[in-house]
Amino acid sequence: MTEEGVTEPVVNAAVIYYSATGTVFALAKAAAVAAEKAGAEVRLRKVRELAPAEAVAANEGWAAHAAATQYVVEASLADLRWADALLFGTPTRYGNPTAQMRQFIDTTGGLWAQGLLANKIVSSFTASSTAHGGQESTILAMNNTFYHWGAIIVPPGYVDPVQFRSGNPYGTSHTSHNGTIPPGDLQLEAMGFQARRVVEVAAAFLRGRLP
Repeated sequence: MTEEGVTEPVVNAAVIYYSATGTVFALAKAAAVAAEKAGAEVRLRKVRELAPAEAVAANEGWAAHAAATQYVVEASLADLRWADALLFGTPTRYGNPTAQMRQFIDTTGGLWAQGLLANKIVSSFTASSTAHGGQESTILAMNNTFYHWGAIIVPPGYVDPVQFRSGNPYGTSHTSHNGTIPPGDLQLEAMGFQARRVVEVAAAFLRGRLP
């Protein structure tokens, strides 16, 4: 309850990600933890793997990460309907989201047609193997979908000191150097800020819609 006796809205936040070797998963976990600490109900969800099992098994890091995250529930359209706020995480692929993330997004047409994705509070984050590997263009490409949904895009911007140190106002990003360098304290701090900002904006939006 607020001081005026008005019930404060609880934000439902879904963190939906794809990660092959764990870099984006580390960012997604940080986002989920921060969103929960900000008072949201949180679902951490991975999108379905499309690569053949033999391809995953042939890459030691990929196979290890797949085994370590078997417990993470796969994302569904029900998660999108449930959520007030959505944080999407994907590696870059030629400056675009991965095929796995695109395949999941491409299943949302039914919800879009019913207007059920309008006014969702949405933000994105990413990682690439190399510096200048298409991080910003990947986030911008994700945003193209959200424009069609009628979602409300919330970037981290330069509204917190960590953003001047992390360097990406579009969304949290990390350069993994072919998966050899996991996100460090700075990237995890930036991810936490982005998640909190999304929850705060979603709460304000929900509060404004209360009767």
